[in-house]
Amino acid sequence: MKHLLLTLLSLSVFAIKAQTFKNPLSLFDPTPYGFSHASSVSTPGELVYISGQSGGLGKEHILSNDFREQTKIALQNIVTVLDSYSLKPENVMKITILIVDHSSEKLKIWNEEITKVWKNKPFPSSTLIPVSKLAIDGMLIEVDATAFKAK
Repeated sequence: MKHLLLTLLSLSVFAIKAQTFKNPLSLFDPTPYGFSHASSVSTPGELVYISGQSGGLGKEHILSNDFREQTKIALQNIVTVLDSYSLKPENVMKITILIVDHSSEKLKIWNEEITKVWKNKPFPSSTLIPVSKLAIDGMLIEVDATAFKAK
């Protein structure tokens, strides 16, 4: 029994170290903006690629005209997909954010909302791309993600 417990403990420690997030000290601190400069995975496991999630609510994909509301819903949609794999936001290694008519105000809203979801940090590596339009009229934001599940 003791051997089994030690084996399980060592496996859980190994799984924790499978993901690395880095913010080199010679670069600016990205954490106030809700991302890390880099992330890596160094052990066998499952990569989960999450397609772009919009701010559309439910099966009807109802779109609010409010950017903050769409941002909350897009992030919740990411969490819903993560849940279907028994994963948490902390398992996300990389996100790409597309924002229609990007502005400093929208960036502020994004930062506030991602911080609510990624409560325990570290933030994933991230790319934000300003766009003029998304796939469906009324979409203001789209977020895709790559997550890692250790085996």
